[in-house]
Amino acid sequence: MKPANLGVLFLIELGALAAVAYWGFTLDVATPFAWLLGFAAPAVLITLWVLFGSPKATYKTRGAARVGFEVVWFGAGVAALALAGAWGWAVAFALVCLLSKTLAVVWGQ
Repeated sequence: MKPANLGVLFLIELGALAAVAYWGFTLDVATPFAWLLGFAAPAVLITLWVLFGSPKATYKTRGAARVGFEVVWFGAGVAALALAGAWGWAVAFALVCLLSKTLAVVWGQ
């Protein structure tokens, strides 16, 4: 189960990126602006990941700062799905994130 959870952790990280892109592309705005947001929103999350979240991050986060970073990261995915009107997906994504991150802490991943 532990190796499977590592895979789930990776997939939910990608899921957060996909969720914010989906939010941007589905906004009821002019098409060029929707495309801009669809690409810019994941770019912002990627930048945050490079700076604070990755194993080789410029500014490594630990302890409470890491928890806060991950709440923002995965919360952005949940919020993006909810704002896009995909409430069922938002709830499902939140539950999978909560379960997988809890198991990661328990198992020291």
